Amino acid sequence: MVERARHSRAVEDYLKSIYKLEQERGPVPTTVLAAELDRSPASVTNMIKNLATQGLVAHEPYHGVRLTPPGESAALRIIRRHRVIESYLIDRLGFTWDSVHEEAERLEHAASDLLVDRMALAVGDPDTDPHGAPIPAPDGTIRSQDLPALTELPTGAIGVIREVSDDDSERLRFLGDNGFLLGTEVTVLSASDEGGDVVAQVGGRRHRLAGDLAAAIRLEIT
Repeated sequence: MVERARHSRAVEDYLKSIYKLEQERGPVPTTVLAAELDRSPASVTNMIKNLATQGLVAHEPYHGVRLTPPGESAALRIIRRHRVIESYLIDRLGFTWDSVHEEAERLEHAASDLLVDRMALAVGDPDTDPHGAPIPAPDGTIRSQDLPALTELPTGAIGVIREVSDDDSERLRFLGDNGFLLGTEVTVLSASDEGGDVVAQVGGRRHRLAGDLAAAIRLEIT
């Protein structure tokens, strides 16, 4: 695969965050992006202007930021690097699912597309990363994965965990220690009330999960 144009680490972080937030809510307000990246609103505004000049984003005042097709392509390329690296570190180097995210964050900016493709091949070209998120293909396409969060399921629903958010290592460690792993069946004993706690059963054990923790778990209804 021929290496395409690379961007600075800061640009890649912005594009990746905009992609994530845009998938969740549509056009991204600069205040939301600033909170996501822990940057001042002024610095975010300056970067957005820079990205717009490069043709990577479109910004409509009071409506938010969207990635342009070139911006989305660049975002998916860095997301592919991150998720393939996570897969390789766990499969070949013995990392755990709660320790791999930060390591992949560091490596994703240095790895070439060629190296990432070789890593993917070495671990069997997986469709999803170790946390269940779809891995973009080398051509920039990504499989849609419309899975409800545990907080969205009614009492009595049964589902299988297919994806867990990977941005909090302590949360992942807690979920892993308590059996909330990919492929595990979950029964909702008491549904969330407007983002509140969820009571769920996993492996014969009853657990009460805070709303933000339950929202990080996405399931396939059975």
